[in-house]
Amino acid sequence: MTAELVDIGVNLIDRRFHTDREATIALAVDVGVTMMVVTGTSVDGSRRAADLAAEHPAVLRCTAGVHPHDATSCDDRTLASLRALAARPEVVAIGECGLDFNRDFSPRPVQEEWFSQQVALACELGMPLFVHERDASERLLAILDGFDRLPPLVVHCFTGQGPAMREYLERDFHIGVTGWICDERRGVHLRELVREIPPNRLMIETDAPYLTPRDFRPKPKGGRNEPALLPHIAATIAECRGVTFEVLAAQTTATARRFFGWERS
Repeated sequence: MTAELVDIGVNLIDRRFHTDREATIALAVDVGVTMMVVTGTSVDGSRRAADLAAEHPAVLRCTAGVHPHDATSCDDRTLASLRALAARPEVVAIGECGLDFNRDFSPRPVQEEWFSQQVALACELGMPLFVHERDASERLLAILDGFDRLPPLVVHCFTGQGPAMREYLERDFHIGVTGWICDERRGVHLRELVREIPPNRLMIETDAPYLTPRDFRPKPKGGRNEPALLPHIAATIAECRGVTFEVLAAQTTATARRFFGWERS
């Protein structure tokens, strides 16, 4: 029997899934990825993610938020739109929101303002936060530390260094690990760090169609990542942590279900 896995971050509304989205979902389920959280990165994208999740209530949920790359698109209607989306049963977290000081596609003050606004919204609604952070851990923590009480929070697609990860864990944040750990050029440090994450703080994801595991063979057509590759990522993480695939699957699935409030059907 295939172990059950949860992909906590998959960009299924991306145009690269336009021609085979249904087949992509079906293949993931066939290999044991029986639950997927579709990432919303803009108001329009979050709406489409919710619509897709509504079509597949047994296997999909979604987030609603504005990615820091898109922070300049925010206006006086943004929070009201996100609040309305958050009321939909498919939406289980606010995000993807955060800070990206690596690419700086939006000015940093604008990123910070709209990240803070979305954190406040999550606090108001009592919903988990799905957070993006690149080269911005100190500023991210400074903003988060300004809130008296935070809801459950995951730093998704963690690619940073030990000090930042330990600060996140000190605050009881969750950590999402992707196929970056399979990259022999950039992800080797994660193979050590992932051992430090408590089982009840670790979740796994593909971030598909991005971050295709470099060591996966045969190489996916077009280089596109997809949720069906999550078992490969999980096997790598299990090896790094010195546990079996089944144990890793059970632990991360239980953690994800609890974090997102996804009750067992």
